[in-house]
Amino acid sequence: MTSEREVQEVLARYVRATDARDGKAQGALFTDDAVVRIHAKTGQGTYEPVGEPLIDGVAVRYAVENFMEPHPEGGSSHHTTSDCIIEVDGDSAHLNAQFVVFRVRARRRPETGWTEGALGAQGTVEPYESGYYDTWLRRMNGDWKIVRHDVLMDMPMAIPEV
Repeated sequence: MTSEREVQEVLARYVRATDARDGKAQGALFTDDAVVRIHAKTGQGTYEPVGEPLIDGVAVRYAVENFMEPHPEGGSSHHTTSDCIIEVDGDSAHLNAQFVVFRVRARRRPETGWTEGALGAQGTVEPYESGYYDTWLRRMNGDWKIVRHDVLMDMPMAIPEV
């Protein structure tokens, strides 16, 4: 597998861990000195920081497990990423990708079964977040780890006070 593909796979694991609200898996993708910052768009191409940066994979795990909205019964989220720009220089890499997060809400199957004529998937899927991931990685012991991760949100974001 090429280094570029390995870097892209880190992003794939990151969004799957986010969707699953798996703080342990997500935290494991970061170095011990990683910095994560969230930014909200304030105007055409300008962003401002939201909240305090997270430092290290342990803080990332804590944030996922304590600050992300849990999925309701029958609910989930689904990240899609696209247009990855990846630059690799030895054991350092930079990745920039667009993302859209979809809220998925499955309808519960009625005890009496679906109504006559019901076909296909039952529920709703709606986009609710979008932006860019701007991420720097380092290869350590053969594995790519996130060193810096900036989440550039297209909208304002509420972060709980700690």
